[in-house]
Amino acid sequence: MNLLTELMADKTKRKKRRELTEDQKHEIKEAFELFDTDKDKEIDYHELKVITLMHVMYGSAVTDRILERDPKEEIMKAFKLFDDDESGKISLRNLRRVARELGENISDEELRSMIEEFDTDGDGEINQEEFLTIMGGES
Repeated sequence: MNLLTELMADKTKRKKRRELTEDQKHEIKEAFELFDTDKDKEIDYHELKVITLMHVMYGSAVTDRILERDPKEEIMKAFKLFDDDESGKISLRNLRRVARELGENISDEELRSMIEEFDTDGDGEINQEEFLTIMGGES
């Protein structure tokens, strides 16, 4: 058997590569758009951190729930998990607690940077409107 014949035989024995269905592609596109908060068609460092924190907290269930239910309602449920002191805002302390509970070793500098990225009113905390913007919901 020559090399070409062997390669062809190997090729026919290989499993077919699984392709995503159109529904799966659509779900991935919606999830990407949900977390691409600045709508630049890229997931930057801070957007990835939000995704990572949400994924660690909820697994893929958070994306599934957001896509299946009222996005604003689901996002506000997530907000309340961060806002454990019920101040109506996510402070550095709140974010530090969530990171610690998730076993994430994120410095205060990184956490502050995450807050500053989305703190449009400049008060040093993330309010509900800003959180909705982060998560891609309507404010």
